[in-house]
Amino acid sequence: VQLVESGGGLVQAGGSLSLSCAASGGTFSNYAMGWFRQAPGKGQEFVAAISRVGDSIEYADSVKGRFTISRDNAKNTLYLQMNSPKPEATAVYYCARAKSYVRLPTTRWNYDYWGQGTQVTVSS
Repeated sequence: VQLVESGGGLVQAGGSLSLSCAASGGTFSNYAMGWFRQAPGKGQEFVAAISRVGDSIEYADSVKGRFTISRDNAKNTLYLQMNSPKPEATAVYYCARAKSYVRLPTTRWNYDYWGQGTQVTVSS
């Protein structure tokens, strides 16, 4: 299984940025997916999760109303639309595939495959 994030970069606070995660290996639609992030000097933090067919979604309180997670099972791709991010959203963003028996996990130990991460920097 390989997960490859793209779309990171520099964005101004109040702007927008879209992240993608291309998955290969395994059957993408059989697994819930999630986004996590890690800011400098901090631990990894849950951002959002989406169920296998996208009918259930969970967000961290810090991103509710501004970030949108989605998936396209035909394209084996996970997305994270970031609208009006704040400078504290600056972090390396990781996509992850959930373990097979978990429907909508929000904790990192329920994920077993991770991408390499993409840097997002939000300027004030």
